[in-house]
Amino acid sequence: MAATPAPPQAPPKPTWDPRRPEPPFPWLRPTIRIRLTLLYGGMFLIAGILLLSIIYLLAAQALRTGNQPLFKIVDFSNLKVSSNDCPGVNNGNLSLSEFNAAISACTDHQRQVALDSLLSRSLLALLGLAVIAFAFGYAMAGRVLAPLGRITRTARAVAGSDLSRRIELDGPDDELKELADTFDDMLERLQRAFTAQQRFVGNASHELRTPLAINRTLLEVHLSDPNAPVELQQLGKTLLATNERSEQLVEGLLLLARSDNQIVERKPVDLAEVASQAVDQVHGEAEAKGVEIRGERKPAVVQGNGVLLERIALNLVQNAVRYNTAEGGWVEVLTDVQHGRAVLSVTNTGPIVPAYEIDNLFEPFRRLRTERTGSDKGVGLGLSIVRSVARAHGGHIAAQPREGGGLVMRVTLPI
Repeated sequence: MAATPAPPQAPPKPTWDPRRPEPPFPWLRPTIRIRLTLLYGGMFLIAGILLLSIIYLLAAQALRTGNQPLFKIVDFSNLKVSSNDCPGVNNGNLSLSEFNAAISACTDHQRQVALDSLLSRSLLALLGLAVIAFAFGYAMAGRVLAPLGRITRTARAVAGSDLSRRIELDGPDDELKELADTFDDMLERLQRAFTAQQRFVGNASHELRTPLAINRTLLEVHLSDPNAPVELQQLGKTLLATNERSEQLVEGLLLLARSDNQIVERKPVDLAEVASQAVDQVHGEAEAKGVEIRGERKPAVVQGNGVLLERIALNLVQNAVRYNTAEGGWVEVLTDVQHGRAVLSVTNTGPIVPAYEIDNLFEPFRRLRTERTGSDKGVGLGLSIVRSVARAHGGHIAAQPREGGGLVMRVTLPI
């Protein structure tokens, strides 16, 4: 009888814990809650002590004012009374009851004056302390929340594709420092992944260039042979077109990988000049298709990479010419400065584009409806490259359907 096999053993547990070790006394950690509690509790205590001290001084002054004698005896023999604060007792013909009533009225009036003075001065003191407390609290809150501003600025810089930025927050080991350290670790992993992806795309594109160049050379050599059969020449032309398409795809992938990075070296570039060069390059293709290219190109100087910005204009104008009507089509290329930003606008006639398909146009290898890489109009990377280059320059591209067919492409870049 065969022996029963032993059950598989559980994998060994890791000997290290990726979590942070807990401090021996976690309640002594200077957390934000404890710091804010001590800060605002101390401010409230100091403000209360100051307010009580001011009220005490004001009350003492009011009592001194209220203890002033209301009258003085001028002639004790004839019992003549004189008072500046209580003129009602200066009349010597008063009876005893009238005299006592006048003294009581003056005492009440003096007490009311002292209380009114105490109330008004206390309100003024409270108002002054409130202003000081708000100003001091605003300053202290800004000091406590300063690390959040630093984290926000770093996150905004990272949102602009600058993954090399780090917070590197110094200070007490509280929640904000823990958040900043976690954010730095996340950025480190993102940068490594993004760099590895770019390196892979770049290496793959470079590796594919060599065999494609060899294939193109071999095909051109065979096509240059005048004694080659017609069928072979036709096959060679088809293969050459396929090879050229593959080269365009490789170049597009390489450019797309490069353009996703933040532009480091920037120079003044005039969008009008860039657009004019793109129009000149597409002029022959537009004439062959009967498409008119028009539009006024005003100077619009931006800081960026001239080669990449030229690719934006070239891709947009090429798409506008290729995806146009068969007869009577036109393309309008405009450049201008609007609201402090440079604008490149390319409008064309063409087929009606549903609004729900606009976002799909900017995805790699996507075109209208089901048309994909099987078309002879390109490799499907043009608008993806345009969006990546625009984002790398701190701008954006927007597309909207044109009434009657066609699209309106609008690229906005900071000056």
